Amino acid sequence: MSAPHHLGPLAPARELFDIPDDVAYFNTASLAPTLRAGLSAGSAALRWRAQPWRIRADDWFGGAEERRALFAALIGAGADDIALVPATSYGMAVAAANLDAPPGSRVLVLADEYPSGIYTWWRFTERTGARMLTVRREAGQTWTDAVLAALDETVAVVSVPQVHWTDGTWLELDRIAGAARAVGAALVIDASQSAGAVPLDVSSLRPDFLVSVGYKWLLGPFGLGYLYAAPTHQDGRPLEENWILRQDAQDFARLVDYRDTYQPGARRFDAGGRTAFELTPMAIAALRRLTAWTVPRVSATLKDTTALIARHAGRRGLTVPAPRGPHMLGITVPAHVQQATVRALERSGVFVGARGDALRISPHLHTTTHDIDRLFAALDTALDAPPTP
Repeated sequence: MSAPHHLGPLAPARELFDIPDDVAYFNTASLAPTLRAGLSAGSAALRWRAQPWRIRADDWFGGAEERRALFAALIGAGADDIALVPATSYGMAVAAANLDAPPGSRVLVLADEYPSGIYTWWRFTERTGARMLTVRREAGQTWTDAVLAALDETVAVVSVPQVHWTDGTWLELDRIAGAARAVGAALVIDASQSAGAVPLDVSSLRPDFLVSVGYKWLLGPFGLGYLYAAPTHQDGRPLEENWILRQDAQDFARLVDYRDTYQPGARRFDAGGRTAFELTPMAIAALRRLTAWTVPRVSATLKDTTALIARHAGRRGLTVPAPRGPHMLGITVPAHVQQATVRALERSGVFVGARGDALRISPHLHTTTHDIDRLFAALDTALDAPPTP
């Protein structure tokens, strides 16, 4: 049965991105290309910011609140559940500061996971006396099965992504979330490599915290990220104490009437620079576009694109992961030629990422069949070339 129309693939949209015809860009998982709408919004914001007398008191709050609400809707949350943070590491630090673990308990993470989370949990174990539990897959085992096999009553925190950042390998978060709840473990999700490209519903998953950067699959600028905090954690301790987090901060004339109370919900966890006059309009433009597209339709489109890439790889005997997310995949190449292959592709105007033992391929709606043909033509040439002495 075909997918309902509203969930079907989107029309090609390369014209919405500022990508020259001679560039085939497959590195969204590292840094997304900026939408033309984002460029226009950013240019206008810079001109506006250059004349600060045009900025009104409400402008310190209005853009941030729209950005908060737009992201919340993409993940099935309410605006009160979202904090505006600058980076994955900041969001992870908020989560770690508001969780605890008994001495001798364990924090479950994946092998070769993104380092910002790992470093955060290292510090957490120093504070709590818990220990790290690094899950590795056996041959033929999925990440989901590996996590479920390791998850028992000794685990206090489960920190996992929706897809592994190196190659897009899939994790079934619904099963992991249920198992975490069954043993009383907190669940922290790093959605930086899936939010905006893969459907996520925190009302169903019920994580304690979820964090995402905004410059990958959310198509926004660098430095503006997002943190979901479950209602049970929204009276927690923020990392910083700044004026804009406090109740009635909108009343500039009374800022010296210091208050103990915070803005409602997860806003207490916002970073102090969250207003970001120059960048917020770019993020809003991107989130509006994603809202119009809808994440399920973005996902369906990227699933078709990565399926075509996987077929090309399979015909060449190249290994791709399974199961994997719909939006990205790793193509395994010999380690001793990986970096040389990336450089050869770049000389041909083809841009991918090298992560772990894979060439990480991460397209978006700018990707065309011509781009895919160029990718494999360049890859064929690079892999057939003799090694550089």
